[in-house]
Amino acid sequence: MRNAAARSNLLVPEVREVMDIRQASDYLGISPDTLYKYASEGFVPAFKLGNRWRFKRSRLDEWMDRQSDLQAAEVDLDPGQKKPVRPAM
Repeated sequence: MRNAAARSNLLVPEVREVMDIRQASDYLGISPDTLYKYASEGFVPAFKLGNRWRFKRSRLDEWMDRQSDLQAAEVDLDPGQKKPVRPAM
């Protein structure tokens, strides 16, 4: 049974606190190209380590919570009106 548990762990990617662009894009469920664009525009919380983007899982979770709260508050908007894009804080 122990070997089966070890093999099953191979199927679940490890989610680290600091992720590279590939890990973070998998975590968020978007393409790495889209995440790179969002990071460059300051839309998602990210930082550069050298010339590589890095993402803290806890900051992404907080950002997703804020985005979710904002969208819930904007339900009263006119359906034809576009929602403004807010930069990451």
